[in-house]
Amino acid sequence: MAAIRTENLTKNFRQIRAVQGLDLTVDTGEVFGYLGPNGAGKTTTIRLLLDFLRPTAGTATVLGGAPADPAVRRRIGFLPADLSVDPRYTTRDLLDFYGALRGGHDPAWVDALLQRFDLDPNRRFGELSTGNRRKLGLIQAFAHRPELLLLDEPTSGLDPLLQAEFARLIREMTSFGATIFLSSHVLPEVEELAGRVGILRQGELIKVATVEDLRAEARARLELRLAEPALEGVFDGVPGVVEARTEGSTIHLVVEGSMDPVIKRAATLPVVRLITHEADLEEVFLSYYAGDGNAR
Repeated sequence: MAAIRTENLTKNFRQIRAVQGLDLTVDTGEVFGYLGPNGAGKTTTIRLLLDFLRPTAGTATVLGGAPADPAVRRRIGFLPADLSVDPRYTTRDLLDFYGALRGGHDPAWVDALLQRFDLDPNRRFGELSTGNRRKLGLIQAFAHRPELLLLDEPTSGLDPLLQAEFARLIREMTSFGATIFLSSHVLPEVEELAGRVGILRQGELIKVATVEDLRAEARARLELRLAEPALEGVFDGVPGVVEARTEGSTIHLVVEGSMDPVIKRAATLPVVRLITHEADLEEVFLSYYAGDGNAR
């Protein structure tokens, strides 16, 4: 059973088409990255999945049921992009309140989360910094060990150490079978955690692929270091070479597609060292955000 399934899910706000014909399946137990620039429709999608908004057209099924079903919603953890609550309540008050709404949570697990994220349970919400409010939002989302987590920009405001702790927590949850729907515009975060990603642009889902498949689309960057000064134009006309630059005895290459023709040409040169650089996924993602939605 899929954790999330949508068919033609559409939401219009008068003349604004926030989400258009969304057909999406998120498998149980996976981390699915939902990528797009601000205003692409990511938050609207999450609100539709939680029944905070009703669709203009189409349907959504969550954990095998309707998003409006209270029994389904108790099995979901949700982190909004901006947690807004009464500033007079303490962290403990809020966690107990959310726990009661969901039918209770394990106090020992909640205390462990508070310790992991270094959050004082006795501080009032109005006294918390932006980063500490984000910590509280994360802890309340994970407190009842939900089957599905819908996380909207989860690490915004967290320092690098706590971002690493968040990543460890995600891996722990998935090891127990939880599904993570990770909405973000931070590419490295999604690349590290997600197995598959969906790319959203202006309300339309224009690509769903594994991170590895997207990495295969990225242009490779190589350095060939030769035993003698490099000649200009030695890679002219080689299929897949989109850029070749000579610098002393080093040739810098940008290659798209198969590496075979490049390796064959390099074999004719006195190469003493070949250095490859990690594929630039950011370039691939940016290509989907521009033009007609087709990479390059």
